[in-house]
Amino acid sequence: MGSPLGDFIRTTRDSIQPQSLGLPDHGRRRSPGLRRSDLAARAGISVEYLTRIEQGRDRNPSVAVVNALADALSLNSSERDHLRYLTKITGGECSAHTRPAPPRREVRPSIPETLRLLEPGIAVVTNRLGDVLAHTSGYEAVTRGTGLLDADAPNLTRYVFTDPRARTFFTDWDDVADEQAFDLWLGPSVENSEWFTTELARVAGPDFTRRLNRHVVPRRGALHLSHPSGHGLRLLRETLELPSDAQQLIVLLPADDSTAQALDHLRRGSHGRLRVIS
Repeated sequence: MGSPLGDFIRTTRDSIQPQSLGLPDHGRRRSPGLRRSDLAARAGISVEYLTRIEQGRDRNPSVAVVNALADALSLNSSERDHLRYLTKITGGECSAHTRPAPPRREVRPSIPETLRLLEPGIAVVTNRLGDVLAHTSGYEAVTRGTGLLDADAPNLTRYVFTDPRARTFFTDWDDVADEQAFDLWLGPSVENSEWFTTELARVAGPDFTRRLNRHVVPRRGALHLSHPSGHGLRLLRETLELPSDAQQLIVLLPADDSTAQALDHLRRGSHGRLRVIS
């Protein structure tokens, strides 16, 4: 039985080519990436200890060991934050008293007012599970005909992994799927974990579980969409975190002139209004 921390270290190690760290290529081997012995040597720990961490048999490495592993894996700042976070939840430091509560499915009164100021722009409010809580008419225009907002309680994560239309709508579906799986780790209350390890995993299948356990920190570049109307959209994302509510406000902006023109066309055909989903 592994652990989130061990899974992250192992998958990151497997993704690293030894030459990128100035290490010799030892030739053919059974698994890809950096050898466990090479990582252990770079981190200054024994191979046996690294094996216990990766296999989930040691769940409480010291801060010094965690930092040494981060250096040895050449992690960037986002990856280091995730490594430290996984260390806490693997070691049980996020107890029932400190774990975040289940994400709210209601938005504060000031949020709809903020969205009204953003009209007719494209903006959406979600929680850590991907529930779509509120959105502008511009967001409805961009997603019309894709099925994303069809459910009474639309959920972006469920849509990405269970609706076949998502693979057409999101041109870079693989990247979006990695993002949605990764974001589930950002608020792991007991209720959240039960939702995405039982209910969602059951309908989303092994591809979801594999992405969830890879712990790939997403790049979050421009979002490429293929709208059912035939328009190709390239959108930049600006995210405003609402930490007290475990929610985020995402504003989508056209990345080029052709996208701006396509959005004008979609908005002219939209009669939607600001919507708050309870």
